[in-house]
Amino acid sequence: VQLVESGGGLVQPGGSLRLSCAASGRTFSSLDMGWFRQAPGKEREFVAAVRKSGGSTPYADSVKGRFSISRDSARTTVYLQMNSLKPEDTAIYYCAATGRGLIMSTMRLERMYDYWGQGTQVTVSS
Repeated sequence: VQLVESGGGLVQPGGSLRLSCAASGRTFSSLDMGWFRQAPGKEREFVAAVRKSGGSTPYADSVKGRFSISRDSARTTVYLQMNSLKPEDTAIYYCAATGRGLIMSTMRLERMYDYWGQGTQVTVSS
């Protein structure tokens, strides 16, 4: 499975960005998808995930109500819409995928994902 992220960049506080992750190499409908991020000097952390069925979309508490994850089967792409961005959202954002068939309690776990993109930088600064 190959994952290619795009859409990162520099944005002012309060602004919005939409990240995209294009998946190939495996039937998209068989993949649970997630977004993680890693800020400078910190460990990578869970942001959001979506099951292969499109249901069950857990979010990290820090982004709940501001970020939204979605998937488009026709485009084999998962999106992360990020609104009301804050400086603390600055990080490299990684797309991840797995064919294991995750349950709700495991969707936040980095070790459950087998495939990773190269990451895209998001910088929130005035």
